[in-house]
Amino acid sequence: MTYTLIQFEVRDAIARLTLNRPDKMNSFNAEMHAEIRHALDGVQSNHDVRVLVITGAGRGFCAGQDLADAEVRFIPGEALPDLGDVVERHYKPLVMRLNQLRVPTIAAVNGIAAGAGASLALACDLVLATQSASFVLPFANIGLIPDTGCSWHLPQRIGQARAMGLAMTGKKISAQQAADWGMIWESVEDANFATYIDSLAVKLSTMPTKALVRTRRAMQSASSHTYEEHLSYEGMLMRELGKSSDYVEGVSAFLEKRAPKFTGA
Repeated sequence: MTYTLIQFEVRDAIARLTLNRPDKMNSFNAEMHAEIRHALDGVQSNHDVRVLVITGAGRGFCAGQDLADAEVRFIPGEALPDLGDVVERHYKPLVMRLNQLRVPTIAAVNGIAAGAGASLALACDLVLATQSASFVLPFANIGLIPDTGCSWHLPQRIGQARAMGLAMTGKKISAQQAADWGMIWESVEDANFATYIDSLAVKLSTMPTKALVRTRRAMQSASSHTYEEHLSYEGMLMRELGKSSDYVEGVSAFLEKRAPKFTGA
């Protein structure tokens, strides 16, 4: 597939997906969704990939849905678009692909993350942002709710009170405030951001991939389990990982006092 609205490359076990509509603040349209789906499917099937980084071209990360796109455009006097259908065909598959991806994911938020753009970032395992970046959920301003998994991720990250406040008021918050609230992992100086993301991606690409993804599953499952159920779930995951090649390598390296060489197996 030839990409026109994203940039995608795999180098040294790191996949980098860049939303590439800078003139539209990297807002989503149907064509971009199709390209992202194709790229994510490629990540899933390419076992040389050990980590995925998602970022945006230009001065923004992603401004959410492009309201001028034909699938959602409101034309007075004509039938209203079925936004639920758009969610089912585009946004739900997007975040489900990220959630089920066999490698850890990093959202490198390099500017404004608005609406579904903020939701996309929150669907990643680690979210980092430049200090000049910001987050805003403007859904209520046009009579909608936070979608693309945002109403699931946000309360778990920052609590019900703050999540409701951001969703109902549409207040923009800085990357630093997002980090202070636990909405994202870290806010990084703009000048150091690219280097910092690169070093983090390299680090994750050399770690035991399967263990990182099972960590995602364990933490996401906690809220739907009783305490006893979750202890059993942890045991199931530990049983699986305890038979992995990376576990054997990790323990061997520890005992031999050398750096481990994980393969993701």
